[in-house]
Amino acid sequence: MAPREIALLEVYRHKTKNDLWLIVNGKVYDVTKFIVNHPGGEEVLLDTAGRDASNPFEDVGHSEEARNILQSLEIGTL
Repeated sequence: MAPREIALLEVYRHKTKNDLWLIVNGKVYDVTKFIVNHPGGEEVLLDTAGRDASNPFEDVGHSEEARNILQSLEIGTL
């Protein structure tokens, strides 16, 4: 099955603590359920909610485990 294509405007509509999507390297992730478990705190995710979080994500130098968690939250591509 091909990945679902999601428009930037649709991602932008999901920018609250109870409905949080973000983009990392062209892929769209629904991190709503992960926000309470995020080691860096919810504010980090809220700061990039509804938009491209590629640079902040890569700048932190996330572990392989973090990248695997992110991959499990993928819902489509931009």
